[in-house]
Amino acid sequence: NPVEGHELPENLFNIVKSFQLVKDPTQRYKQLLFYAQKLKAFPKEQKNDQNKVPGCTSQVWILSEFKEGKFYFLADSDSQLTKGLAGLLVEGLQGSDLQEILSVPPEFIEELGLKQTLTPSRTNGFLNMLKLIKQRVSEQSSENLKNI
Repeated sequence: NPVEGHELPENLFNIVKSFQLVKDPTQRYKQLLFYAQKLKAFPKEQKNDQNKVPGCTSQVWILSEFKEGKFYFLADSDSQLTKGLAGLLVEGLQGSDLQEILSVPPEFIEELGLKQTLTPSRTNGFLNMLKLIKQRVSEQSSENLKNI
């Protein structure tokens, strides 16, 4: 278990493990950029303030969709590195349920070993992405409960 006392969704756990296997910070950086390339196309009309992550140095947009009890995400950014961080979260949380997402501790970022690579403002932006995702899934879950 990568983060003391917390279970991570399986995809996120596997991503953390793959980052831990890479000892070289340059290779980890490349690994992060790989997640930027994996992101699906983000609809241009959704690049609005409502989907924008607040408190990020770069522009970042995140969309979440709730289907059959699970959440699915799209993200984009105007910076490759930030897009990689968003892609890592999208990939790691894709298909997770509300509890799995809400129980992801912000400290899991330290387990990725990206401290040397990320500036404090990027780390903060990453945490803001996670915060927005948690906020969205909470809102969408309560919307869905109202509609039942």
